[in-house]
Amino acid sequence: MSSELTYTPAPCFIIEDEAASDAFAREALLDRVMGPGRRRKSSEKLRRGKLASPGLSFIARGREGEVLGSVRLWDVAVAGKPLLLLGPLAVEAATARQGIGSALMRHAIARAGQMGHGGIILVGDALYYQRFGFSTEATAGLMMPGPVERNRLLGLELSEGYLSGLSGLLVATGRRSLRPADLRQKDTQLSRVA
Repeated sequence: MSSELTYTPAPCFIIEDEAASDAFAREALLDRVMGPGRRRKSSEKLRRGKLASPGLSFIARGREGEVLGSVRLWDVAVAGKPLLLLGPLAVEAATARQGIGSALMRHAIARAGQMGHGGIILVGDALYYQRFGFSTEATAGLMMPGPVERNRLLGLELSEGYLSGLSGLLVATGRRSLRPADLRQKDTQLSRVA
């Protein structure tokens, strides 16, 4: 009688809500994975100067607490209808093929659905994202505020029919980010009042 034991390794990462203290590590990861051109993308035009949607920023953390992956969702709208813009999704190259990207995607989609959002838009590789339900059919009438290949503009309905017939330009609607210059101006205004 053969007694074969199977070994299932413990996951090498956990998915957590992103903390403010993760910002530097997240940005360094994005720079390494996506390169210097990442800030010139059309999606970045929608994210620039905005904060990610509340409760929709996630980190994959390794056993030592290191940031191995990141994904965030952003508030946008088309013709006044609220949507989420997903991205960027990034995973440390040394941990590729360990399921981190897929886990981050599934977690982000599930949380967005739990929070009552109706649809998610992203710009990315259709072959990769179709496994999560994204398609070009959902975005046929949508436009980005800059150049984008039509086959890379993808959508996912979290509520049936939410993207049906939707057309127009995606616009950022999220909360404005306070940049250092904004903070200095705010401090100056406060000192005048005091």
